[in-house]
Amino acid sequence: MMTQISIFGHGLAAALFAALTIWQFQRKTERNKAQFALVMALAWTSFWALATAVEGAFSLISSFAESIRNLGWLIFMFILLRSGEGRDQPTAVKIIYVALAVVLLGQIVVDSLIPIFAESPRIGGMTIFTSVVLRMLFSVGALVLVHNLYSVSAPETRWGIRLPMASLAAMWTYDLNLFTIIYLTQQFPAELTAMRGPAMACLAPIFALASVRNTEWKLKLSRSIAFRSLSLVAIAGYLLMMVIITTALEIIGGDYARLAQISFIFGTSIAALLLLPSGKFRAWFKVKLAKHFFQHRYDYRVEWIRFTNTIGRPGPDSAPFHERVVKAIADITESPAGILLMPDDSGRLSLQSRWNWPTIEVPARACTSGTIPFFEETGHIIEFDSLQTDEVARENPDAIPEWMTNDPQAWAAVPLVHFDRLAGIVLLARPRINRTLDWEDLDMLRVVGRQVASYLAEARSQESLLEAQRFDEFNRRMAFVMHDIKNLVSQISLLARNAKRHADNPEFQTDMIATLQDSADKMNGLLERLSQHNKARPEEPKPIKLAGLLQSIIDKKRLLHEIESVEIDDLTVMADPARVEQILGHLIQNAIDASPEGQSIMINARRRSFSLAIEVVDRGVGMSSEFIRSQLFKPFASSKAGGFGIGAYEARSLAKAMNGRIEVESKEGAGSRFTLILPLASWLTQEDKVNERAA
Repeated sequence: MMTQISIFGHGLAAALFAALTIWQFQRKTERNKAQFALVMALAWTSFWALATAVEGAFSLISSFAESIRNLGWLIFMFILLRSGEGRDQPTAVKIIYVALAVVLLGQIVVDSLIPIFAESPRIGGMTIFTSVVLRMLFSVGALVLVHNLYSVSAPETRWGIRLPMASLAAMWTYDLNLFTIIYLTQQFPAELTAMRGPAMACLAPIFALASVRNTEWKLKLSRSIAFRSLSLVAIAGYLLMMVIITTALEIIGGDYARLAQISFIFGTSIAALLLLPSGKFRAWFKVKLAKHFFQHRYDYRVEWIRFTNTIGRPGPDSAPFHERVVKAIADITESPAGILLMPDDSGRLSLQSRWNWPTIEVPARACTSGTIPFFEETGHIIEFDSLQTDEVARENPDAIPEWMTNDPQAWAAVPLVHFDRLAGIVLLARPRINRTLDWEDLDMLRVVGRQVASYLAEARSQESLLEAQRFDEFNRRMAFVMHDIKNLVSQISLLARNAKRHADNPEFQTDMIATLQDSADKMNGLLERLSQHNKARPEEPKPIKLAGLLQSIIDKKRLLHEIESVEIDDLTVMADPARVEQILGHLIQNAIDASPEGQSIMINARRRSFSLAIEVVDRGVGMSSEFIRSQLFKPFASSKAGGFGIGAYEARSLAKAMNGRIEVESKEGAGSRFTLILPLASWLTQEDKVNERAA
């Protein structure tokens, strides 16, 4: 019954594929190579099915016809690839096809030897075994090729090749299962052999539907297919070589066959373990693969991602920025080391950073007078092995320093040019596998050099900006310090003027000494504030009794100007004593400057709801409402001749830092009232308790 199913099934498949061949050949469409290849593959498939139906599944003519059928579909896929967008990178895929074609040729040769050695059980069994293994190997390689060709095809054309790729995958999957079972069981399964014909007959309508849907056949190819496919083919070839050689050793080895097999397997395994982890071997393999299998050396997407990650991922464990710059360029050509030269303040190149190259000696003056102009004008990449034949370099013999050409490890110099200005030069060490730079290397390094130059220019701009910000911060500190110095000078001047009248008064002498000591302490504090190493921060607000602090401030200022005080409530506020004294110092000094001599200043402290209001009142020249609104609390705006315009601004900033504020009332010709408002400590404590209960 299995024989009848096989004959009927293969006969039906032969008829269907023959009809499909005639229909495809007579279609009134524009003929191309892919259509001719499809007609040829369909015809050979029909011939294989007919031969199997007439001669049997494992006859010599059926085996030959099967190899020719597989070759036809292989040619169809290859021409399909060549006629589409994949023709830009044909070499790598051509190698895969050549490998599978070699396997098919091996099948034909081995199948031819089966009848010759049929009477020799050992050699005949070996040839049958080899034929089965070759068919298994081809099925695996063909499935890998189908999968990769479909997975990397263009999305807009993938729908058109889905059906034929699925049909071919089904055909070779069936073959793989069949020959795997034969290999494992050493028997020919009648059921699978008989059902092979009906299965192929079911695929014929799918090929017909695919032919109707498609008028064009296109594929796009990425280099990933070649690496994956070649890797799998190489692994399969390695395993096949192991199987064939160990089987041959078993046949011809006699008593020492087992020892020879173990020695061979052990030796090949050791060789693989030694070669595969070797950086030099992998570098050599990558160079050969890129040189012979690909039209382009670089996968630009992968290189750009690696370059960006190297440059743009700083962290606590990462190398400094300039070392990352060298590494990013060196990784492109697999150079193991490099250095970065950058122009210094005098315009000469000097060593900026090293990466894995501690032995190279770089002089203090790392360039000649013509080095920078040469690279800025030409942007030329120097390859030291080709320096004697480099026409651009020969026209400028003094542009390349001797220390570069004398070092045997120096391989290439990559200029980093940004808007016709040389930002630096990266000197690369010789890679593990010595090679010359081709046009693609030069283009890649030139583009990356410009990008790195922009990064270096940006980094230098950031350094200049930070330096300018530090100067700005210093100037800002200086403005505040100068204002405080002016206040201290005013105090000392008033003190000196009053000393002429009260020098004989012992109490005045005591107060004068205390005031001078206080001024000296403040001067030292100002010097500390000017220091860039000063990290001191003001204390956090805390509960303080204000009456004693305010009275101490009044006592110090009375030596300078007459001060009156009518009412001072002894309340506890949340404040920093030093900042309160600094605020009141600004307000009192402004009141003294605005008041005529002999006109007293009034200072009071009264409770206002949940706050304490400290008033500083003068009867001086006053201010306009427009000045108060738009300029009073802005830095460097002052109504006084020679004023810095800092006191009111700093006083309000200090008050805000303690959750306080400053209010101003003034009228031109009638004086001003400045009120410092600070929160009461008892009110804040009650509010905190309410908030805690609410939480």
